[in-house]
Amino acid sequence: MPRTRLVLASASPARRALLQQVGICAHVQASAVDESALVADLTAHHGLLEPPDLVLALARAKAEDVANDHDSLVLGCDSMLELDGHVHGKPADAAEAAARWALMSGRSGTLHTGHWLIDRRADGTGGQVGATASTLVHFARLSPEEIAAYVATGEPLRVAGGFTVDGLGGAFVTGIEGDHHNVVGLSLPVLRDLLTELGVGWFDLTQ
Repeated sequence: MPRTRLVLASASPARRALLQQVGICAHVQASAVDESALVADLTAHHGLLEPPDLVLALARAKAEDVANDHDSLVLGCDSMLELDGHVHGKPADAAEAAARWALMSGRSGTLHTGHWLIDRRADGTGGQVGATASTLVHFARLSPEEIAAYVATGEPLRVAGGFTVDGLGGAFVTGIEGDHHNVVGLSLPVLRDLLTELGVGWFDLTQ
């Protein structure tokens, strides 16, 4: 039988690569959601959301933005790093990335990833489900010179939280408590659970 098609509503190369590593060849269509505007709107209507709820709302918006274009399963994801009660997405510029790392150095933060899955298949359930995964990440202590050199690579500007675990930033992650896939930006166990809720088997996507 042909595999079930999955659309990833994210431009993240890391998420796409992670799916490919486990045999899921997802079609990628990045959403056009204005995250800053959506966060402002959510805050205005609901007050300041807890980080797990915020990333879930953003993931849902991304999936819904793309879903009408497809007759398939559509997955939206959003990740943010929580540190000292504040959430951080991608740094706006090099100065912000350096300041962020000055705060993160030698400390720990929680990486939250919201997942939202919509079933738009003609013979599917028509349902949609979501969940947030949270992983505690421990960071090495970096010198100002290391921070400057890392920021100069440009990597911290491209990823939520300003770091990667599967790239150059992996050398600065000393420990992870929880699902390590989640730190890449997509929890495979959470995705499997969401698929199960919609009556889709894990191997329906990989075979």
